[in-house]
Amino acid sequence: MSSTVRARAGRALDAVARARSRAAGPGQRTDARMDRLAARIDELEAEVQECRRLNRRLAELTDVVEELLLPLSQRDEAGAREHLDRYRAGL
Repeated sequence: MSSTVRARAGRALDAVARARSRAAGPGQRTDARMDRLAARIDELEAEVQECRRLNRRLAELTDVVEELLLPLSQRDEAGAREHLDRYRAGL
């Protein structure tokens, strides 16, 4: 999870807690603010999931590059083709 997203989520949760503690009764303004904050938390959670997906994809690509560089440095053309074929099949 990126530190920016983590910080935003923390601020949003703090704001929700403050709004709840200030609210003596359910008022329209407080309810609307709570709804906005809940929506923002949902957005942040979606961003976190996207970051995780992108990080996983980057790790997969790094693995492919690593697998390709080793066979090429050893002049193993068949091994390099095999790695590329496996990667393409995984797309």
